[in-house]
Amino acid sequence: MKIVFMGTPAFAVPSLRMLLEEGYEVVAVVSQPDRPQGRKKILAPSPVKEAALELGLPVLQPERMRRPEAVAELAAYEPDLIVTAAYGQILPKSVLELPKNGCVNVHGSLLPKYRGGAPIQRCIINGEKVTGVTLMYMAEGMDTGDMISRVEVPIGDEDTSGTMFEKLSAAGRDLLKAEMPRLAAGRVEAVVQDDSEATYAPNLSREDERIDWSAGSLATYNRIRGLVPFSGAFTLWNGETFKVWAAAKPSAGNRAGNEAPGTVLSVSERGVEVKTGDGTLLLTTVQPAGKKAMSAADFSRGATLKSGTVLG
Repeated sequence: MKIVFMGTPAFAVPSLRMLLEEGYEVVAVVSQPDRPQGRKKILAPSPVKEAALELGLPVLQPERMRRPEAVAELAAYEPDLIVTAAYGQILPKSVLELPKNGCVNVHGSLLPKYRGGAPIQRCIINGEKVTGVTLMYMAEGMDTGDMISRVEVPIGDEDTSGTMFEKLSAAGRDLLKAEMPRLAAGRVEAVVQDDSEATYAPNLSREDERIDWSAGSLATYNRIRGLVPFSGAFTLWNGETFKVWAAAKPSAGNRAGNEAPGTVLSVSERGVEVKTGDGTLLLTTVQPAGKKAMSAADFSRGATLKSGTVLG
């Protein structure tokens, strides 16, 4: 059985490696084009492309999978099954109809909840306690296909998007591994999604990264950890970006006062204590504009941020 694997970020790499380790014939890998990375904007390959080249697999990188020439290049490999994991593009009908055994996707949520491109981040931002992975047949809509199997994964109070990416990546690999014998034998029975229960997780915008200090302490804490280690949450200090990479989980009885949300109450080695809509939040890792991320202890030694300053 000829398999084409489609994926882009590190989330997808364990699934690709598993297919090779289990002896499945992966004839090609499709990933997003190389993108500029870092301050110098140097073109860099995706983690999936790097893994594929290491494994000696041919790599296709169409800018748009919908273009006829991209479809024709893929069709030349005559895939029996297409496996995707966080590829980053919606596949057109012309691609979905290529493999006789269908196209399946390893999606990082418990569908029909959190359809879209940022399910892991938005689960954490929304304060969910449980998420998971769904293996599904792909359809023309956004994560609307029939579900083959699901597995739940708990979200800990201190989990970030980074830790959950690792947990869900491993869970997705294991789920795919368990279902591959049935997929190799032909289409399996799958469950239709209940669209009435669907929620959406669109890609994050700059506004999603901005801290709203009028929100509650727990909501702000969840937003911060939901954006680690990727973009990071931010506020403004003296008109410049001030990123927050970690905070202490707020206690139920933390103090509330008459200060405006965003007011800095104290700066110490313990952290930067900031007033929120219903209490306070202790920021423990911060990054002033033009500097590297640092602990509260390091920041406090030379900080010009003073009590009474209003962030944002």
